[in-house]
Amino acid sequence: MGRLLALDVGKVRVGVAVTDPMQIIPNGLTTVENKKLEEFLKDYVKKEPVDEFIVGLPKQMNGSDSQSMPYVKQVVAMLRKNFPDKPVKMQDERFTSKIAHQAMLDGGMKKMQRRDKAIVDQISATIILQSYMDNRF
Repeated sequence: MGRLLALDVGKVRVGVAVTDPMQIIPNGLTTVENKKLEEFLKDYVKKEPVDEFIVGLPKQMNGSDSQSMPYVKQVVAMLRKNFPDKPVKMQDERFTSKIAHQAMLDGGMKKMQRRDKAIVDQISATIILQSYMDNRF
């Protein structure tokens, strides 16, 4: 059994989260600059089996696409080109940044750490992955 790998795609960087090999526990992995994502994923998939990619679907409250949708579409196209044997699933990511900030507060993170957008992106990817796992069965 391979891991599930989730991506929280933004304009500058992508938060990455993965499950354990049994697909039970999601964990934040890292944050990668957009321009380095393709190389990072190719290297990661060589080292670790990945069954599916889950990409955060950026929607507004009214259901329309958010401003980051063009970046998401580029990443989805890259995934389908480079990993044609792996499904790419979309998961609603509304409120993930707010939930991530609340998790950071609840976890006792200092103010300067909470301002680190890379950490927020990684936590958001983990929330996207957990949401997908909660809804897939």
